Amino acid sequence: METTEKRTAASTPASEAALLHPAAASAKYSALDVVLRVLLLAASVSAVVVMATSKQTEMVPVPGLPPNIRVPFSAKFNHSPAFIYFIAALSLTSLYGIITTLASISVSPKTKTILLAFALLDVVFVGIVASATGAAGSVAYIGLKGNSHVRWNKICNVYDKFCRHIGSAVALSLLAAVLLMFLSMISTFTIYKRIR
Repeated sequence: METTEKRTAASTPASEAALLHPAAASAKYSALDVVLRVLLLAASVSAVVVMATSKQTEMVPVPGLPPNIRVPFSAKFNHSPAFIYFIAALSLTSLYGIITTLASISVSPKTKTILLAFALLDVVFVGIVASATGAAGSVAYIGLKGNSHVRWNKICNVYDKFCRHIGSAVALSLLAAVLLMFLSMISTFTIYKRIR
């Protein structure tokens, strides 16, 4: 009888072992949750810092004046409402990342209510971050390529450093949106495992 129990425990796959020991599976999900929330915080803070430091001044010709006369013009993030919204949305996401990381660390055996709140709020913040990324990305694309149909000129050939900052900030916010999506999936899956 003892050898049968040993053989059964040894031949149990990892997924079945996790079902037999829900505390071990919950600890794995909790550790992954904390790591992803720290990464979310890092990505959103980095996106805010990179966007907020995007500034470049160049000497550019002014239409209507002789071509050899150039005037200094600056490109800053606060010249575009889409970039201002981006900063606001990612700053709010950074605050959310701090709060949920601390909550995830301090409340180690998470209740279903906390997991449900995390899952719902993560979905809300996926929408916020995705909308900010889309808004900033569309303005950045026009800056990169322009739009000949409405005669919007591209500016990235002049403000190259500014455009690199914008592109990096948009990429970091896209990473934050993906991390939030994974966090929502993990919280939902953990709730599912508990009520099963």
